[in-house]
Amino acid sequence: MPQQKKISFQDVRDEVMRRIEARVWPQGALLPTEAELAEEFGCARATVNRALRELADRGVIDRKRKSGTRVATLPVKQAKLEIATSRKLVEERNATYRFALVSREMRVAPGWVISQMQLAAGTEVLHLEGMHYADGQPFHFEDRWINIAAVPDSAEADYAETPPGEWLLAAVPFSNAEVSFGATSADAALAEYLACAPGAALFQMERSTWFQEEPVTFARMTFHPGYRMRSRY
Repeated sequence: MPQQKKISFQDVRDEVMRRIEARVWPQGALLPTEAELAEEFGCARATVNRALRELADRGVIDRKRKSGTRVATLPVKQAKLEIATSRKLVEERNATYRFALVSREMRVAPGWVISQMQLAAGTEVLHLEGMHYADGQPFHFEDRWINIAAVPDSAEADYAETPPGEWLLAAVPFSNAEVSFGATSADAALAEYLACAPGAALFQMERSTWFQEEPVTFARMTFHPGYRMRSRY
């Protein structure tokens, strides 16, 4: 007999969403309990819980401990933002991607990194700087800090062959991420790396990731002048 496919939280999430969109469960409708949905789908209750948590985060459903889970009466539209690798961003522009490692240093985390990553004082980190290129032109400059305790193999990895972001995604999953966006002006070093005038306005993205509450990495990416990021909802 063919082996039955294991039900994932994505399967449960997508089916619940399909029923909501088809008005099987209209706005304000009370959904079955987690136990009832787990029995229907033939999966663990934890699988259902994760699916519903994701839909709640999107604003599709409202979850209350004593009154149950209901379809939101005023669904919140949320922008969908994909955090793609630098290689993917470049190749989506039909350009040839290249990474160059600029510097590499093992050191005790400075105070601002300890605060940013919520590390203990004296934590050893790996500091990497690198440049990403699109068709030979500067795409963005990367300033990254990696918690060695969380990813011991990162200390010996060959980032000249694989960019740090790609290496980390393959080496360790992340359970939580925090992303922020802002603007900055090019100082002398950034102006040289990104081939722009000192003082030029630049788009900057900062990303921190954790795995099971342990800080993994903090990265600051500064993009070439005129870079735009798009999202959809």
